[in-house]
Amino acid sequence: MILNPPPGGEPTRRPLRSRARRAFTLATAGVLTAAGLLSLAGTADAATTLGASAAAKNRYFGTAVAANHLGESAYASTLDTEFTMVTPENEMKWDAVESARNSFSFGSADQIVSHAQGKGMKVRGHTLVWYSQLPGWVGGLGTDDLRSAMNNHITKVMDHYKGRIYAWDVVNEAFQDGGSGARRSSPFQDKLGSGYIEEAFRTARAADSGAKLCYNDYNTDGQNAKSNAVYAMVKDFKQRGVPIDCVGFQSHFNSNSPVPSDYQANLQRFADLGVDVQITELDIEGSGSAQAADYTKVVNACLAVSRCAGMTVWGVTDKYSWRSSGTPLLFDGDYAKKPAYTAVLTALGGSGDGGDGGTGGAACTATYTRTDTWGDRFNGQVTVRAGSSAIRGWTVPVTVTSPQKVSATWNGSPSWDGSGNVMTMRPDGNGNLAAGASVSFGFTVMTNGNTSAPSVGTCTAS
Repeated sequence: MILNPPPGGEPTRRPLRSRARRAFTLATAGVLTAAGLLSLAGTADAATTLGASAAAKNRYFGTAVAANHLGESAYASTLDTEFTMVTPENEMKWDAVESARNSFSFGSADQIVSHAQGKGMKVRGHTLVWYSQLPGWVGGLGTDDLRSAMNNHITKVMDHYKGRIYAWDVVNEAFQDGGSGARRSSPFQDKLGSGYIEEAFRTARAADSGAKLCYNDYNTDGQNAKSNAVYAMVKDFKQRGVPIDCVGFQSHFNSNSPVPSDYQANLQRFADLGVDVQITELDIEGSGSAQAADYTKVVNACLAVSRCAGMTVWGVTDKYSWRSSGTPLLFDGDYAKKPAYTAVLTALGGSGDGGDGGTGGAACTATYTRTDTWGDRFNGQVTVRAGSSAIRGWTVPVTVTSPQKVSATWNGSPSWDGSGNVMTMRPDGNGNLAAGASVSFGFTVMTNGNTSAPSVGTCTAS
């Protein structure tokens, strides 16, 4: 541990970071809540990550996550660095959690939720009632049994995650494609009638009054017969007091189904009904500047609608996308940032290079987290991550707000400006980082009555 006080600062104090003292701190002083971590990330990293830049715009930026990929270091590190919301891809669907009637298994879903909460991310629950990925026993039930099973499934799953889910897709894809605007045939529609959607929402509200309740669908991104039918349902629900808080737009786009010209207007008309709108499963097939331009359209539309709560891309990397041949995501199969990534970061108000955009140049990102807090001080950690190419060194500026002072640092070599409030951190020794690899440095801030987060500037690589 290397301790370096700033010029004119207080005497160096050894940060309380040993395992024994950390255990004591967790028990007595506490650490920041998950929500606090998210807020701090937004304060410090708006120039360098998707999630933090979105947070600066009062939005989340999320991704779909598969539990079986969390053990892959590049997958987990990209997830942890860039995103502030996760949606389980399949782990919360009916066949995954209740394959046999009233016998629930939450292991894989719990893995995702625990990982997300440990990193200060929110979670979208996906999905409670859907015609697909149903275990065979559901379709074989009679009317009364099916109603009981549906309500039991909603209640048991939501009870298990009560207080840990930001929003639930209560009902998913209940309307047909095409020009009819009709409800989709499913065991629920065919046996319970159209009223099953309302019943599902009322059951969900009774199970967890704190979670946002959403309807989610695809091919509803512009105004058409399907989106009009969903709009009419949401309007009716709001008028009659049926508990619905948000509408999800999946937004799967390609050359045959491009971003519609009225995308923003369509989001706005739903928002005008008094619900949040969320872009829930975004992916755009393509590459290069054309893909980047389409992603920019989507982000700008969300930012223009005040009730657009945020955006979720349907996967971390192209190689695990359900449409992998169309390379629809922001990171390629090697986790390099694509031009679409840079376009999204820019649209969100990010500055600096935001990585190398897939060009192979030297680049790095810096991500801040507050790790411990006490009455008169807190510890901060900055994780420096190389882009798609190896780097030989890096610098990261960190600015604290007077009368705050940095009293100790570790795992880096700082230099200071004349005020003692701006610290530029460099590697302490070997600064080599392989592509995608990371290293962290830390510091203690004496608050002197000011608990605001430090400002972490753009990481510069060499």
